[in-house]
Amino acid sequence: MSAAAVALVLAATLPGAAPAGAAVLAGHRAVYALTLDTAKSADVVAAKGTMHYEVQDACDGWATNQRLEMTITNRDGQNVQMVSDYVTWESRDGHRFRFHMKQTTDEAVTSQTDGEATTGPNGGEVHYTLPAETVVKLPPGTLLPMAHTAAIIDAAEAGKRFIGLPLFDGTSEKGGQDTFITVVDTKPAGAEGKGWPDLLKLPSVDVHVAFFDRKPDAMMPDYEAGMRYWVNGVGDHMRMDFGTFVMDGLMTEFHLLPKRC
Repeated sequence: MSAAAVALVLAATLPGAAPAGAAVLAGHRAVYALTLDTAKSADVVAAKGTMHYEVQDACDGWATNQRLEMTITNRDGQNVQMVSDYVTWESRDGHRFRFHMKQTTDEAVTSQTDGEATTGPNGGEVHYTLPAETVVKLPPGTLLPMAHTAAIIDAAEAGKRFIGLPLFDGTSEKGGQDTFITVVDTKPAGAEGKGWPDLLKLPSVDVHVAFFDRKPDAMMPDYEAGMRYWVNGVGDHMRMDFGTFVMDGLMTEFHLLPKRC
């Protein structure tokens, strides 16, 4: 999934600090079991998979590593293996970014992006090394993934229900995307009756995120995701809409990680 989809925010449980008014992000490791929710095409009759996600507090920034593996069964009974590896580093101030993303289908590489990006008040730019050496400009206000998720939590805690945020996460060779976030619900600490002890004591927020190509006529999202974010940055209860099918993600393993420095 777009990496933008799996890491958020705040507070007392977290090592380190953040600027006033900004959500604090937590280092953690999580594993998710993926199951088919809905098949929108007759070509998909079954699907399952796993996602491993890790974000490390590397002191000067955030190091993330995500691996998504899915097996999709088509109407001819054939299994298609899809794997996505996504590795990034984002500076703590949210202005510098390195990224590597590779997707394979039955071991054949179908997409790969590598490069670096910078952002600032007057805009930014991406220097791609793969799939080709090129430079793409980013408009003012573009957020990198960790800053993007922190902004979502800040907005939800401020009582906002609808949020539009530009994003660059390195998953596309086209540059940045536009995202539209709907805050579906918020829950106070202790609202969940059972689950992971480190999470039950925290508030959470349910959100829906739609990702759009940055072009004037982009009316339909390229990808959509729903999830519940705890305010220490852990995502759960995921629903990932890939267009022709929808997958549910349930967290099966979770560990908070210490600061790495």
